Amino acid sequence: MKYRRYDDQFKVEAVELALQPDVQTQAVASRLGIHPFMLSRWKKEYREGRFMAKPPKGSDAEAAELRRQIRQLQRDNHKLNEEKEILKEARRFFGQRQPGDTDS
Repeated sequence: MKYRRYDDQFKVEAVELALQPDVQTQAVASRLGIHPFMLSRWKKEYREGRFMAKPPKGSDAEAAELRRQIRQLQRDNHKLNEEKEILKEARRFFGQRQPGDTDS
């Protein structure tokens, strides 16, 4: 079985993303292709100060791709938060009506 090792920079970026308000650990883990348990463990280790971020290597294509994925996750999260607010407003507006009401 092949194991992948993640550098501390990737772990820090993943943890910081997962610590954002209204962001679920499982969603971040899924998007990054890692197991949610692993990300939860990284969050615990991060709180304990067991790893620190190192500056990413500028020529490392893999690090650049991971940063791109994290930026995409941040954009997706922002969009989902906006959609959630729209749905809350719609619920408040339509919540005043009873099922079966008509506009006559």
